[in-house]
Amino acid sequence: MTSPASGRPTDRSLAVIILAAGQGTRMKSSLHKVLHPVAGRPMLLHLLASVAALEPERQVVVVGAGRDQVEAAVAGTGAVIAVQDRQLGTGHAVAQAHDALAGFAGDVLILYGDVPLVTIATMRAMLDRLGRGDEPRAVVLGFRPEDTAAYGRIIADGQGVIGKMVEYKDASEAERAVTLCNSGLMAVRSTDLFVLLDRIGNDNAAGEYYLPDIVMLPGAQSAVIEASAWEVAGVNSRVELAGVEAAWQARRRLAVMQDGATLIAPETIFFSHDTVLGRDVVIEPHVVFAPGVTVADHVTIHAFSHLEGATIGEGAAIGPYARLRPGAQIGAKAKVGNFVEIKKSVLGEGAKANHLSYIGDASVGAGANIGAGTITCNYDGFFKYRTQIGEGAFIGSNSALVAPVSIGAGAIVGAGSVVTRDVEADALCLVRPPHEAKPGWAAAFRARMKARKAAK
Repeated sequence: MTSPASGRPTDRSLAVIILAAGQGTRMKSSLHKVLHPVAGRPMLLHLLASVAALEPERQVVVVGAGRDQVEAAVAGTGAVIAVQDRQLGTGHAVAQAHDALAGFAGDVLILYGDVPLVTIATMRAMLDRLGRGDEPRAVVLGFRPEDTAAYGRIIADGQGVIGKMVEYKDASEAERAVTLCNSGLMAVRSTDLFVLLDRIGNDNAAGEYYLPDIVMLPGAQSAVIEASAWEVAGVNSRVELAGVEAAWQARRRLAVMQDGATLIAPETIFFSHDTVLGRDVVIEPHVVFAPGVTVADHVTIHAFSHLEGATIGEGAAIGPYARLRPGAQIGAKAKVGNFVEIKKSVLGEGAKANHLSYIGDASVGAGANIGAGTITCNYDGFFKYRTQIGEGAFIGSNSALVAPVSIGAGAIVGAGSVVTRDVEADALCLVRPPHEAKPGWAAAFRARMKARKAAK
C-alpha cells in the first residue's frame, strides 16, 4: 500500500537529513549560505517544502557556523538542528544526526541545503529504488553535467549497479573520463547508515570522512539513478546562485505558458515560488512578481510593473509602471494605471486609478474614479489611518485625502482639493481658494526685478 499524500509505502517511515554545515565563504555574506533566496524563498525552505510532500517522520538540518540563523529559519517546519562543530567531511556531517534519529527505523534521505531544486519526483524515485527487491545498500543520485569539472565519479553497469565511486581528487585519468557524476544526494536505510559511517576512514587527499565511501564498503552493492543537471545544481557563490535562479525561472516561465498564460517576452518576467496565475493572463515585458501574488483569469499586466503580496481580480488591468504592495486587493475589471502605487488597500470592482496616484490604507468602492495625482495621506509620522471612498465616487485630479476621512458614495471631489473632513454621499466637495487675477501684475513684477538686478 502507498500513502495517498506522499505516494510512499505506508510501512516505510522516512527521515530526512539536510547538510548545511558548509562555511559558504565564497558567498562573502553575513547571511548563512542556505538562507540565500531563490524565487523569493531561502534555498533551505525550498527543500523543506518539497520534503513535506513525502510526509517525513523526522527532519534534521546539520549546521556548523550560523546555527542561530538556520534555527530561526526552520522554526515551525518540524525540522531539528544538529551541529557539526568541526568540518571533517560529509560523512562526519551525517553522523551528527545520529542522536536526532535515535530509535528511528526506516529510510533516510540525505540532501544538501545548497542544492534546492531537486524535485519531489526524484526524491520518490530514490526511495523507490532503495525499496526494490535487490535491496541496495544505498541509492546515489547521479547526473551528467556539460562540464564534469571536479565532481566525484560513478562507475556503474547498465542496470545502475555501482562498481566504484571515487572523489575527483583521488580518481585516475580513466576514472575522470567517466561522465556520470555524484551529486552527493543519497538514500540509505537507517539500520545501515550509522553502522556504515563508523566503518569509513579519512585516508584520502583531503583527510576527510566522505559520505560516498559507504557505497564502496564490502558486503553489499549500491545503485545509482540519474537526474538532470539543473536539478542538482549547487550554490557556492553569488554567480552560482544567479545560475540556479535562472534555471528555476526558465522552468517556471515554461510551466506558466503551458498552463494558459501569455508572456510577451518570457525572459524578462520574474516569478516567485508562490505566484499563482489564472488562465488567459497576459503579461507584458519586464514584470516582477515578488512573493504573495495571486492573479485571476483574463488579467493584463502591462510592462514594467512590480507586484508583491497582492490579489488581482478577474479582468483587471495593471500598469504599465504600476506598483502593487502587500495588502493590495484589486477587484474584477478594475484598472491600476501608470505610476500608480497601491498598498494595503481595496480597489473595488470596476474602479479606476489610472495615473500618478498613491492609494494607501484605503477602501475604494466599486466604479469609483481616482483622478491623476490623487494621494491618500495615510501617515502622520506616528500612526497610519484609513480612507474610505464610496461606490461611484469621483476624486478630481491632484487631490489629497487626509486620513482618517470618508468620501460618500457618488460624491465628487473637485480637482486640487485637500480634504480633511468627511464628504456625504452625492455631495460636491471643493477645497480651494477663490480664483483671483491681477491684470499686468506679472509684467510689473518682472520689470522691478530686472531693475533691481541691474542696480547691483
